[in-house]
Amino acid sequence: MSAEIELSSSAAEAPHEGFALVTRLLAERGHPHLPKWLDVPARTCQEAAEALGLATGQIAKSVIFRRKSDEVAVLVVAAGDQRVDEKKVAALVGPIGRADAAFVKSRTGFSIGGVSPVGHATRPVTLIDRTLFRFDEVWAAAGHPNGVFRLHPDELVQLTGAPVADVAQEG
Repeated sequence: MSAEIELSSSAAEAPHEGFALVTRLLAERGHPHLPKWLDVPARTCQEAAEALGLATGQIAKSVIFRRKSDEVAVLVVAAGDQRVDEKKVAALVGPIGRADAAFVKSRTGFSIGGVSPVGHATRPVTLIDRTLFRFDEVWAAAGHPNGVFRLHPDELVQLTGAPVADVAQEG
């Protein structure tokens, strides 16, 4: 971790609704690592990796799509150094389209840049890309661009109940 970035595990020190929700949820589920509050926002994988002193791939990014048939949110959690292949996702969940900021906020309860893989306002269809399993430790958003939490990819599967799939672009 970067010595320049101070981290806090107290939701009281970072009173944001999404961060507090994810903090409570992880504690209720017995997750061993409470979310940390970064002194700088990390809206992109690169920003998060720099703030934490990690490889970009260790950032478990949450990408939201809109399933066309029923307007359900589709969450793909992928390594920060990978691009999600929309055709592969669609082959698993049905035709999908891009999700705008209003859709993301209404379905997940989180704003883009802080979408956690857990604690959504409405349960999304979730897929976890297998490229995350290259790492023993990854970090995901905790409901706010300044909030992150640490976990092993297996813990991500346990917390979300989502299947692991091959949804990253080739190459």
